[in-house]
Amino acid sequence: MNKVFIIGLPRTGTTSISVAMLDYGFKVAHTAYTQQAFQLADIVSDAPCFCDYRELDKLFPNSKFVYLERELSLWLPSMQMLINKMKAQLDPNTGTFHPVLKRSFNLTFELDKTDIPDAPAHLEKCYLNHRQQVLSYFDGRDDLIRINIRDEQSLTKLLTFLGLEVKGSPRFPHLNIGKNVASWDEYKHPNKVSANSSGPLRRKFFDYIGKRATT
Repeated sequence: MNKVFIIGLPRTGTTSISVAMLDYGFKVAHTAYTQQAFQLADIVSDAPCFCDYRELDKLFPNSKFVYLERELSLWLPSMQMLINKMKAQLDPNTGTFHPVLKRSFNLTFELDKTDIPDAPAHLEKCYLNHRQQVLSYFDGRDDLIRINIRDEQSLTKLLTFLGLEVKGSPRFPHLNIGKNVASWDEYKHPNKVSANSSGPLRRKFFDYIGKRATT
């Protein structure tokens, strides 16, 4: 196994799974915006993984992928809250969020194709499109697992998928509940990897972005 990429959409439990994996000895990045962050981390979740899983599959062969599912009745209001909090800073030209984060959200949630980005019908379409694309890409492969962290057996299933010993009846923590969107930043752990880690190439991201834009 090379890396583990958590490719579920925001508000499906990416923070909860990231925090849980820290205590199993993995170095974890919840979002990664530099090549160095990807090199340092064993597990990467959220942006840009939910958008760039195809490219990451090629860059890091023999990796494993975890798709997080959530009931639409629960995901939609949570995602509406998040989009409303973030939409001004997601603007490609004027937003202050990191370019990798903006690109991931704008491509996945088609923010340039709607005047109402938090409309339930629009978000549901984006969720279903993303799920279908993921399942089609990994069809016939054994390196993807689908879990819903509300399932009491979901952490056991994940640990087994990763080849780890399961002790007792482990459960995922439930973080970022309600309007909280910063639990990862507030959680202190020595195995956390900064999304903006600097290395030999400073804070450079991967080169495939320009190639994608021209294809």
